[in-house]
Amino acid sequence: METGSGIMWFFKHRGFDDKSIHDMFNKCRRLEVVDREIASETWDYLRSTGIPGGKLSMVIRKCPKILTLDLHDKLVPMIQCLATLESRPKEVASAIAKFPHILLQNLEEKLCPLLAFFEVLGAPEKQIGKLILLNPIIVSYSIESKLSRLVDFLAGLGLSKDGMVGRFVAKHPFIMRYSVEKRLRPACEFLRSLGLTEPQLQRAAMNFPEVLCRDVNRVLRSNVTYLESCGFSSSQLAAVVAGYPLVIINSISKLLRPRIKFLKEAMGRSVDEIAEYPGFFRHDIRRLKSRQKLLTQNGVECSLSEMLDCKHKSKYHHHLGTISELLM
Repeated sequence: METGSGIMWFFKHRGFDDKSIHDMFNKCRRLEVVDREIASETWDYLRSTGIPGGKLSMVIRKCPKILTLDLHDKLVPMIQCLATLESRPKEVASAIAKFPHILLQNLEEKLCPLLAFFEVLGAPEKQIGKLILLNPIIVSYSIESKLSRLVDFLAGLGLSKDGMVGRFVAKHPFIMRYSVEKRLRPACEFLRSLGLTEPQLQRAAMNFPEVLCRDVNRVLRSNVTYLESCGFSSSQLAAVVAGYPLVIINSISKLLRPRIKFLKEAMGRSVDEIAEYPGFFRHDIRRLKSRQKLLTQNGVECSLSEMLDCKHKSKYHHHLGTISELLM
């Protein structure tokens, strides 16, 4: 048919291969009736927003329905609204490239209520735009069934004061991707089962929310099982997790095992010392090795915290000044 051949010409002229064209027609049957001149006008407008040709082709492949939208009644108002959130050039173009389906959302029914929702939560005005443009998929979330449940969950963790939830999600927008019931709440319950107190759980959630976003069975439990095999008692494990929550999401093979092996074999220390200084896991293995070498060469013995957290004078200052001076 004429329109079909017209849109085929449009795709071919812009370098789409046969497979891509076939896939796009399968995704959106309405492409068959799109006029190539209208599609070209839409393409040129999207290019004018700053989306380079290569990325624009990807945008259309992911979401061919964009070519069926009315340019002046649908696309232009949405992009103009998004542009008001932009703090740096090409942020809107980047958002569209990340999540092309943002252009399918209804401005009055989705974007405007979402902006009002974050404003009521107390998210800083300058951060709301960044929040949405860096994570444009948020626009597709339901306020009632997803975001409001997250707000209630965070309030239950202690973010109940005015504006706290808004500031938190602005700082950690990735947490909005996860289901409260399937991911966040089970992670909290798992932390409680390890012996973390409510204040410790709150601090872990506020400072390391990524811990709540990991699967309990695939990640958290595996790390805990490994740490138990290293000799940590239940109370020590609780102390370590409370002191450095990332320990239960860090890679066992790349981060945990090399450090614990070095602690035991090269440093001649036990995991009991890690329970007293969980920040041990925060330090790079190269840092551990270099500092251990310096202390050994100078015949100095000190705690892990004195060795790695040089903010105070050591009791060995009479021998070598301060540990911090030795290890600078």
